[in-house]
Amino acid sequence: MSNQQLADLTQPQRDRLAFVELRVRFIGEIRRQDLVARFGIQSAAASRDLALYKELAPGNIDYDTRGKSYVLGPDFRPIFDFPPERVLSWLTRGFGDGEPMQFKAPFTNAVLASEYPSRLTQPDLDVLASVTRAIHLGCPLAIEYHSITSGRTAREIVPFALIDNGLRWHVRAFDRQTQEFRDFVITRIKRPVVLKGQPVAPHEMSDQDIQWTRIVELELVPHPDQPRPEITEMDYGMQDGVLRIKLRAATAGYTLRKWSVDCSPDHSLRGHEYRLWLRDHLTLYGVKNAVLAPGYRSPEQHIEADAD
Repeated sequence: MSNQQLADLTQPQRDRLAFVELRVRFIGEIRRQDLVARFGIQSAAASRDLALYKELAPGNIDYDTRGKSYVLGPDFRPIFDFPPERVLSWLTRGFGDGEPMQFKAPFTNAVLASEYPSRLTQPDLDVLASVTRAIHLGCPLAIEYHSITSGRTAREIVPFALIDNGLRWHVRAFDRQTQEFRDFVITRIKRPVVLKGQPVAPHEMSDQDIQWTRIVELELVPHPDQPRPEITEMDYGMQDGVLRIKLRAATAGYTLRKWSVDCSPDHSLRGHEYRLWLRDHLTLYGVKNAVLAPGYRSPEQHIEADAD
């Protein structure tokens, strides 16, 4: 397909075709009803969009008569260039499923203070697509994984969720090698193969992941040894001097580290970054990745983080 062919389409058409590509690449399938529900068009118009995408990108999608949906073709080649952050935003929050565009700043005569540094690491989109298709299909994923502790290993995992730890993206999955639920860094995954149709055992499903299903309730307060606690209360919108949050146990350590929360029992950490203190460190008891939380000391001092 030439760039001119795509450029000759209207913007609404390109947005719908971009949505088709996102769905089939990262979910593995798309139905006419997906287009109807997303864009408020008629079924006939959705059929024309799918036929047009198939014409513009031969081999990218095939029709599955059994599932009555269009699925990823064996010769898929993307025709839209999506930045990883746009894809991750769409996957996790539902934003940005139109065509990637360069937007003009609304204030052309002003410098907007809205710039932020890009992540130092971004997942490979082909690897990410295999991960998310396996999640959607509820099937295992064969991978080559590169671990700092174990080096390169071949594994089969059963993925079910994406996790952003503030620095890099993980996939939460059952690891058949260790028979445990773990976090796998997506940038360390190579040669993924979606094992479509292969069974998943009951003990490998997300509802058996205690760290995922457990919700911890944390109370964060201004750090007792930092000046002007009232400003910290303002910054975090605290009520009565307390910020109450609920987190999955599997993500608690990441979040507390990202926010630089002093989790020591005696608020002993120093440094201007520690504006918050976890009022009761015992609320993290049994949270495996609590070792990632700044200053946290478990009663046993022997809890291991399950992030590989």
